[in-house]
Formats: sequence, C-alpha cells, structure tokens
Amino acid sequence: MFQKLESMDRFRELSTFVAVAEEGAFNAAARRLHMSPPAVTRLVSALEARLDVQLVTRTTRQVALTDAGARLYGDVVRILADLSGAEASAAGSHRVPVGALRITAPVMFGQRFIGPILRDYLDRYSAVTAETLFVDRIVDMIDEGLDVALRIGELPDSSLFATAVGTVRRVTVAAPDYLARMPDLETPEALHGHRIILATAMSDAAVWEFVAGRRRQQIKLRPRLSVNTMTAAIDAALSGWGVARVLSYQVADELTSGALVEVLRDHEDREMPIHLLHAEGRRAAAKIRTFVDFAAQRLRADAARLAAS
Repeated sequence: MFQKLESMDRFRELSTFVAVAEEGAFNAAARRLHMSPPAVTRLVSALEARLDVQLVTRTTRQVALTDAGARLYGDVVRILADLSGAEASAAGSHRVPVGALRITAPVMFGQRFIGPILRDYLDRYSAVTAETLFVDRIVDMIDEGLDVALRIGELPDSSLFATAVGTVRRVTVAAPDYLARMPDLETPEALHGHRIILATAMSDAAVWEFVAGRRRQQIKLRPRLSVNTMTAAIDAALSGWGVARVLSYQVADELTSGALVEVLRDHEDREMPIHLLHAEGRRAAAKIRTFVDFAAQRLRADAARLAAS
C-alpha cells in the first residue's frame, strides 16, 4: 500500500512539473491543473529535493528549465505519451476486435464445427488472427495462454465464465449391412453377441453404461477391436465391421445419410452440455466477446445436428 501511494505521489510530481514547464509559470500551471499555486510550488520543490537537482529557475513572473530540467521534461513527456498510448490500446482492444485469438476444442468438434465458424469469424473481423489447439484432453487455459475453450460435459466449479451452446449425447451405431447379417440389437445385453469397436479416446474401460427405466446398467464387453481415435472407430463402423459407441456430433452426418444406424437409443443416458469458456467475463477483450457471441449463435442454430436428434 505504501509503495502504491509513493508511486502516485511521484506521478503527481512529474505531471505537475510538466505543466509548469509547458506553461512557463506556476500560476498558469496551477490554473491548468485546478490546484493552488502554493501546492504546485510544493510538488515541484519536492521533486527537486528527491532528485537532488534544480529543475527550474524562478523569477517573479516566469520559470525557465535548467539543463537537468529540460532533460527530465523530454523523458517524462515520452513516458506519459507511452502511458497514454498503452491505455488507448487497451481501451481499443476492449471495444474493437483486434489481436491474436487462441481457441481449444476436442479434435473432431474442432474440425467439424469450430474450424468453419472460426474461418467465417476471421472473414468478418480482419484485425484478428487465430490459432487453434484441437486435442482430446482438458487443457489449462491460463497455462496454455488460451482465450476460449469448448468443453463437453458437466463443468467443475471454477472462475471461468461459461456460455451454454447446446448438448450432445452418446450413441451406439453400426452400418446397415452389419446389422442385417447379425443378431438383433434390442437390449444392451445383446451386445455380447456382436463385434465391439472400442474407442479408447473416449474411455479405456470396456464398460458401456446404459439406462433401463430409472436403473443404470453397466455392460462389460470384450472388444474385438480397440482404436485410439474416434475417427478410426467411426471408420470401422462405417466399413460394416462392428458396433461403436461415440458422441452424437461425431456421426451426425452419417446418421442423416443412413451410412450408420443408431441402436439402443431408448437405453442411452442423459444429454451432456456443451459450453464455451473464457476467463474475463464482460471485461474480456472484444476479440473474445465477439467470438463467443458469434460461435454461440452458430452452434445453437446447429443444435439438432449436435445432438443428432
């Protein structure tokens, strides 16, 4: 607290000295600063005492800068100009989208949804550049220097600001030709008679959870094929090799086209929320606020596709 007050006093001394130098008189500087002439005199004298150097020569009507005063005046004017520019830049970035925007999202969500939205956003705001980090893991936004994160699932308590943009759900899918040649899949227990494709990107455990009425039901499976990416699991299902469990947005197009068919829908769990997260709320830079608003509008308009409903 003491250091803060001391810094404020120094700033007041320097700004008063600049006014005296520019006005050429203590009385004129006092009128400009809305202060009394004795107060202006005291501040300049305090600055000279602290620096142990004479900055101005005083006469009855005007003051003149000494060599030391002229050097100090030039330095202080540059510092105040830099400070004013920094404040204007900060205020401008709050009002107008400008600068680099860094965004993270799950890989497939980023590729299918965030990527197209971001390209359209950059077309609209030419002073913004963007960088994406699409990974299937939760990253620390502060440590990674990220501005916006898209998260799927329930959110832990945090200081981040969240904007809800839709929901997704788990879906169990297979190709029509696979289902045509295999036993019926009307209950979760029937999965034991099918080829299971496990996407370890979603979970390493070969346990799929369903609901039966109000009761949760866990089906422990023995997958014939385990793959570490969602794309590989979907490709295997599309080829007619077996049954995969993925998130609705990942196969929305395939379900619409009929390339994949959803099974066990009556036994699927509740929907999971999708949020856009950022750190600074309404004080966030314009690039963050405008992107969140832009992306939220687009994602909400695509809600049916996200949930494959």
